[in-house]
Amino acid sequence: MGGHIEPSPLADEPTLWRPILMGVVIVVVVVGAVVLGLRHSPPPASGPASYAPRLKISDLKMSAAENFVGATVSYVDGTITNTGTKTVTHAVVHTLFKDEMGQVVGDESLPVHVLETGGPYPDVLDLNASPLRPGQTKPFRLTFESISAQWNHQFPQLEITDVVTK
Repeated sequence: MGGHIEPSPLADEPTLWRPILMGVVIVVVVVGAVVLGLRHSPPPASGPASYAPRLKISDLKMSAAENFVGATVSYVDGTITNTGTKTVTHAVVHTLFKDEMGQVVGDESLPVHVLETGGPYPDVLDLNASPLRPGQTKPFRLTFESISAQWNHQFPQLEITDVVTK
């Protein structure tokens, strides 16, 4: 009880907090440097392919059918015309479906398939199998397995984003 204060037994032990804190700081700095080093800027937004303006889409029609498992399959049919000077062997259409407020509820990119009507039913062929020559017009079809229930049932926005020519 006197005026004598006894030192704490922990006061004589070297503190471990300083090295641990330094280690944590070093790990955070290294991880941050690795993350910044591996992070790359996103690719620039690509616009339409350079030959895309020479492909004209017209006469759009929409239809739907039920497939063999009972699901609804939607189709966008139309015609595509090659107004350029090269033969098109592949084209991709970026499709946006919107809701009543104009917000995107479906975003899909599909290859253009042309319709060949040689038999009782139209046959859907890739442009590689049935190329689109300069000045030629062919019927095409885009097939959508599922579209959001929020879709406003208006024609989707179509943009040709990729074209391969020869």
